[in-house]
Amino acid sequence: MRIRDSLGRMSRTPPSLLDRPRGVRAAPQLPMSRREMAQLGWDQCDIVIVTGDAYVDHPSFGMAVIGRVLEAQGYRVGIISQPDWRSADPFRALGRPRLFFGVTAGNMDSMVNHYTSERRIRSDDAYTPDGEAGRRPDRAVTVYAQRCREAFKGVPVIIGSIEASLRRIAHYDYWSDKVRRSVLPDSKADMLVYGNAERQIVEIARRLDAGESVRAMTDIRGTAFMRSGVPDGFAEIDSRDIDTPGRLIKHADPYAMQSGNACQTRPTGEEAQRIMSRALERGHTVIRLPSFEEVRDDPVLYAHASRLMHLETNPGNARALVQRHGNRDVWLNPPVIPLSTAEMDAVFGLPYSRVPHASYGKARIPAYDMIKHSVNIMRGCFGGCTFCSITEHEGRIIQNRSEDSIIREIEQIRDKTPGFTGTISDLGGPTANMYRLACKSAEIEAACRKPSCVYPDICKNLNTDHTPLIRLYRRARSVRGIKKILIASGLRYDLAVESPEYIEELVTHHVGGYLKIAPEHTEEGPLSKMMKPGVGSFERFRELFEFYSKKAGKKQYLIPYFIAAHPGTTDEDMLHLALWLKANRFRPDQVQAFLPSPMATASTMYHSGRNPLKRVRRRSETVFTPRRRKQRDLHKAFLRYHDPANWPLLREALRRMGRAELIGSGDACLVPAASGRRRHRPRRSFPKRHEKRRR
Repeated sequence: MRIRDSLGRMSRTPPSLLDRPRGVRAAPQLPMSRREMAQLGWDQCDIVIVTGDAYVDHPSFGMAVIGRVLEAQGYRVGIISQPDWRSADPFRALGRPRLFFGVTAGNMDSMVNHYTSERRIRSDDAYTPDGEAGRRPDRAVTVYAQRCREAFKGVPVIIGSIEASLRRIAHYDYWSDKVRRSVLPDSKADMLVYGNAERQIVEIARRLDAGESVRAMTDIRGTAFMRSGVPDGFAEIDSRDIDTPGRLIKHADPYAMQSGNACQTRPTGEEAQRIMSRALERGHTVIRLPSFEEVRDDPVLYAHASRLMHLETNPGNARALVQRHGNRDVWLNPPVIPLSTAEMDAVFGLPYSRVPHASYGKARIPAYDMIKHSVNIMRGCFGGCTFCSITEHEGRIIQNRSEDSIIREIEQIRDKTPGFTGTISDLGGPTANMYRLACKSAEIEAACRKPSCVYPDICKNLNTDHTPLIRLYRRARSVRGIKKILIASGLRYDLAVESPEYIEELVTHHVGGYLKIAPEHTEEGPLSKMMKPGVGSFERFRELFEFYSKKAGKKQYLIPYFIAAHPGTTDEDMLHLALWLKANRFRPDQVQAFLPSPMATASTMYHSGRNPLKRVRRRSETVFTPRRRKQRDLHKAFLRYHDPANWPLLREALRRMGRAELIGSGDACLVPAASGRRRHRPRRSFPKRHEKRRR
């Protein structure tokens, strides 16, 4: 693939993760205390990673991956896990790092970790010992970075993780219901790394170790940083010249820079053409997005900026982006070059102990319990579902491990993981069946700007051959000591139906009675806003699932997942979905309401009321979104039409919608009529607020 660097030129060879110094001695686990450092013979850490998760030395935990990758490069890496953020003292626990602090909120965005889709506080935290809630702050990246800065003045602070990735530019924040600034100026970090950060973090470490200033590192892919103005020689393209949204309010001239380094007026006429032509010939281009202040105040410009950012995510053709925040710019370099299979193997082949840090004793970490017997076989997703942020974080180019690497990890689980009984709980990734699927042409892949390879239909240039995955499943099942291999990752059923042989393999050997699958909806309105296939693909998959289950002599069932209150969903859409569920005898147990995560395209729809999947205009398509609590509750109630607790709300809605014929006892009815009898209210088992509790 031809990859261009942040200046538009052909990139120099990126740092390889295969280049390692000889004689590097791996620690049994990365140290979390001075005592452990002393046992390793260290007087100082080169790098200290601060994380919002419990430290689990396993390749499914980001801090462990980054720590082990840096260790393999010869650096001494320490971990500060879930420090008390109310003081800078816990951030001094391992002393002053020689090179930098690496800050991560953990495997989840801290706000998603803390709050439900209805903004209720969660009662537990799966990434904390014994599931204890409240061990990390809201907006953990920002808080941790500020404390690191307080702890040791002058030490560079590099922020990362999915929380930083999805907040790298001005973004809509559901929990405060407003557009917030990039996390960079709020955290006062020196640099942000977005996406899977192995390649960036190794280059940063090497260049800091060589004496280079972090502020001079402006050419590293997959990074963002603050700067004043655009350097000389760049052609600055206003995003509104690429994708004009039209003008409703008078916007400030984006070329009227306040910095002394920038031009004070926008070039015009022949002069502008000469500058643009000369810069384009050298490949020095940057796209200026509307400023934070503009997207904060103008939802249409917010949708426009979101659309442009998503169009610049292919590492083969993406250009640098810049967005003004006050008197300075947030500069985003193009995405990082994906890891090769050999590099993926190297990352997953590092000497992880595969268990939580010894300091936790016998405490149970729920997230570890879920993944300790699972294997991640790939990264990335080209599905482009608008409610999901995987593509914005990991990219849409699939990065695959080799069969040998995967088999070695299965053997390690068998030999090293406590309590292993012979069942691998998952062999997957962001999507279960995208392993080794890619564009048939590297040239087409490098030039493509489509947000999805499978919507509205599967691209004719996409290779959908599942043979490598079938071969992997068969080889994995043959490993000595392995009794069962389950597939728990989300399955892309529109791809699966392209390979009936894969469905037969899956159904015959890798389903433990139930298979979770996510059609998300049945109606075209919401499906078009989700970029999900029509229900016909699901029906075809279900036919094949049931056929091959019967052929294998097994009784197996699909568990479909649906989203309530997604942008583009009306009450009528939810009613039709409920009727479809009833007709197909599906009774969803758990129901998920749409949660607008930062940077997701559907979140842009939720905030702006516009559809950024199309060119955004002042009078372009608007998107209705259920925002009121009562309507969101109603949409969830339609999914659980069988729950008596929801019947009063559904009866009221059906009458209002003119569908009272669906209330009654007939087969075509959705909910029964009210009995007319008052329901018995159980006696209170707890004292009223004004009563004193008995001691």
